Amino acid sequence: MKLHRESKGTITVASLLFIILSAIAIYFLEMWSLVVILPLLVVYSLVFWFFRVPDREILDHKENVIAPVDGKVVMIKEVEEDEFIKGKAIQVSIFMSPLNVHICRYPVSGKVIYKKYHPGKYLVAWHEKSSTENERTTVAVESLTNHQVVFRQIAGYVARRIVFYCNEGDDAKAGHEFGFIKFGSRMDVFLPLDTEIICKIGDITKGGLDVIARMKE
Repeated sequence: MKLHRESKGTITVASLLFIILSAIAIYFLEMWSLVVILPLLVVYSLVFWFFRVPDREILDHKENVIAPVDGKVVMIKEVEEDEFIKGKAIQVSIFMSPLNVHICRYPVSGKVIYKKYHPGKYLVAWHEKSSTENERTTVAVESLTNHQVVFRQIAGYVARRIVFYCNEGDDAKAGHEFGFIKFGSRMDVFLPLDTEIICKIGDITKGGLDVIARMKE
């Protein structure tokens, strides 16, 4: 199993804690130490599971909008996007639990034309106001279909670290990685009003694979 590059620090800390706490349990509890060690081993294994990098065959896309993350579609709604589009758009929101793969991928192919990091609160990620009040990043891409598509990484109550690697002027390729969020979060995608939405609320998505919408050329 491949591990994401963002795992190094967390796994180092988790390994040290597991060794120290296990040693203390063995010293004080002796034969009963397994009562402590086994739950610790489960938590330790989940840390590795969280940072897994699945092997996925990413295809080329033009009109298709690809699920940017693994998770559950929790919102499809017409909204005002005030940061970049400054007008109406269709917002598709996908919530990631701590057990989901947390790699963030470009939803469309094109050119990165905007990026910004916003400090903020840590409301639960499914809260509607988290899109504008939580710690977050905003990225905009001029798509191959000549549309401006905005997408936003949003930190949740548990997530406390957002990473994005893209820069203005970069080529965006739908389904390919541009960032990572640690431990539970949400991803919003803002699409033109005439976009054909294919997903529905409650759908479970696979980042980089599932088509969630289709834009008119």
